Amino acid sequence: MSAPSARVAPRRSERNVVAWNGPLRRYDILKEATVALVVVTILVVVLAVLFASPDEPPVTLQAWAKAQPRGFTAIALSELDGTSTSANYGPPYNHHNGSVQYLWGVSIQRAFGVTDPIKPAESFVLRPLETVGGKPQLTRALHRYNQATTAQQLSWDHRYGQVLARAKVINGSLVVPPANDGPVPEMLSAFLAMTRAGGLDAQLVEHASFYGTNYTKPILFLGDSATAQDNSYWNKLVTAEHLQGSQWGMMNETGSWPGQPWLWLYTMWYQVGPMSSSSNGDLEVVAIMTVCSIGLLFVPFIPGLRDLPRKLPVHRLIWRNYYRSYPKRPAGATRQEPR
Repeated sequence: MSAPSARVAPRRSERNVVAWNGPLRRYDILKEATVALVVVTILVVVLAVLFASPDEPPVTLQAWAKAQPRGFTAIALSELDGTSTSANYGPPYNHHNGSVQYLWGVSIQRAFGVTDPIKPAESFVLRPLETVGGKPQLTRALHRYNQATTAQQLSWDHRYGQVLARAKVINGSLVVPPANDGPVPEMLSAFLAMTRAGGLDAQLVEHASFYGTNYTKPILFLGDSATAQDNSYWNKLVTAEHLQGSQWGMMNETGSWPGQPWLWLYTMWYQVGPMSSSSNGDLEVVAIMTVCSIGLLFVPFIPGLRDLPRKLPVHRLIWRNYYRSYPKRPAGATRQEPR
């Protein structure tokens, strides 16, 4: 008499597999993929032609100096005498407190410190001027300015600023009334000429690699004109292109183009209080979005919230044809677990 054979328990995946008794339909995945690719390609091309971002020319310091020589020179003077926004910005550029933001008394900027030190007088004006060759008068003016005390330099800057307000543009050249302002007129005249020739744009872009992509310095220089006056070169540009922060903030593209729609949640907070009028608005928006992002990561673990997709009948709306034909699960059909 042979020994009874041992009974082998079926695997868990096999126990839950049953024959499908529901409807069957032919499905050609290659055909669907080909049609989808063709349709999407056509839509991309058509929408790109109709709604693609406009190719606007870049804003340069050269164009600014040509369009508004007096306004450009005024900003250059503010860099020289340390009254510009960049000169008083704070971390990561310097140790000032002009643009430092706080959240509950804590400043993340100060926590990281000065990681990209910039001295506007030297970085934006003096060092670029030192690269100009063949002008002995400029060389002597720079030497005289650098050898003077800080108080003397500020005195010259202040006196030049007083007469600059009465300067006139004659035949494209800036004519500034004389004053007891030392070497400053020679320096800023050469600085204006250098910029109008395109030299400053090349000097302020850092070429740390083959492709120069660090535009921090020219952007800071250009941005300093934004708070100077409403008719400044920068303000006129952004107003004409509907890029003022009071409209849609950083979401905008030039003109009436909608820009990056995926940023709507981020930029929305700039339009509501207290962020819309707070001096710490950037940090407050970052904190809100950080909390929202962390909350999104934990959605699968939050009871009740994680069950919404199953309780809300959205899937029945998507598969309405199926549920219309088969309101109940076909007999014998059970959930199949993957092997």
